[in-house]
Amino acid sequence: MEELISIFVESVFVGNILLAYFLGMCSYLSVSGNLQTSFGLGVAVTFVTTITAPANWVLYHFLLAPGALAWAGLPDMNLGFLRLVLFIATIAGMVQVVEMVIDRYSQRLYSALGVFLPLITVNCAILGTSLFMVERRYTFSETVVFGFGSGIGWLLAIVAMATIMQKLRYADVPEGLQGFGIRMIVTGLMAMAFMLFAGITL
Repeated sequence: MEELISIFVESVFVGNILLAYFLGMCSYLSVSGNLQTSFGLGVAVTFVTTITAPANWVLYHFLLAPGALAWAGLPDMNLGFLRLVLFIATIAGMVQVVEMVIDRYSQRLYSALGVFLPLITVNCAILGTSLFMVERRYTFSETVVFGFGSGIGWLLAIVAMATIMQKLRYADVPEGLQGFGIRMIVTGLMAMAFMLFAGITL
């Protein structure tokens, strides 16, 4: 249990998928100007990472890993070269489900997200979560916690950014730093702030 809590805290703060590895920056920088849209996109990303990481774990361990097809009586084959293609296909399928649900129950959020909702499919934070899961050799339960924690970390980062950007509307930001410049400075400061959790042990 302590191991799962450590993985969760690590994935939310110190190893934040966005602020530590800078994955998913495109939609983060584009959508973070509006708090409501940022929260909606963050929830969608959290849901997709929580579902796709365990799904890709099952896919990897029962189909792609070396010797994974032994349960079916097939010869020892390594289908690892299909990992990226099948992981992305799984993510695309889950995003389609999320898109249909949001379209059905929240037309306002669906309209606000616009083109960024299909872009969740190519959000490298979601793919990165599945690839880190393989690289770190997580168990299924660890993968579920890691996927959820990564999504929460991404949600926390984009909501914090949107909140700060709302406050900065009333600040006297130098003309040369307005827009993209101040967003990158704030992102860097947030990344350093999140790294302060590195000394915490559970």
